[in-house]
Amino acid sequence: MKTQTEKSQAALNPQKALSLLEEGNKRFVENLKADRNHLDQVNETRDGQFPFAIVLSCIDSRVPAELIFDQGLGDIFSVRIAGNFVNEDILGSMEFACKVAGSKLIVVLGHTSCGAVKGACDNVELGNLTGMLKKLKPAMDAVSTEGERSSKNVEFVQKVADKNVELTIEQIKEKSPVLKEMLDEGSIGIAGGMYDVASGEVEFYHKP
Repeated sequence: MKTQTEKSQAALNPQKALSLLEEGNKRFVENLKADRNHLDQVNETRDGQFPFAIVLSCIDSRVPAELIFDQGLGDIFSVRIAGNFVNEDILGSMEFACKVAGSKLIVVLGHTSCGAVKGACDNVELGNLTGMLKKLKPAMDAVSTEGERSSKNVEFVQKVADKNVELTIEQIKEKSPVLKEMLDEGSIGIAGGMYDVASGEVEFYHKP
């Protein structure tokens, strides 16, 4: 598997970039990793990088983007924060990835059994974690359920995780004029997905 170059990156569009991630996840699930020499990739990327996508995912140790999408050095930017939400710093990172470094796709990736979402649902308070979990409250408030509104309700937790991906995509468009302009002109795309920690599969339900 070749390292992304300026030429190969320029030849991609958002849809093809998404296909590369979907194909990589399929390899991951089937335990058929692409043949790469990481030391060669270190050498190939020493003078520059040309990632085709930026993935915003959770810090959960079971959800490393490079592994679950079977990507190598220099292929994707990876932003990780508990609860996979955006703030000014993350938006700036996305603007760099797309406007400066040429990435074609933004992915907001949630996952099942998310501890951050469970903590928000249970109104956990602990140091700086308290303020961070409040960022997930809009997703909680937007979800209805017939059962208990806590982490004991597995269906409720998943609904909140799904809604958080959706709202994060909306916030990216609303809070970054730079990215909104690129999205409108079609030079980049944005996708939302959910990683299943039980199967290793990623389901994309918002696509460019």
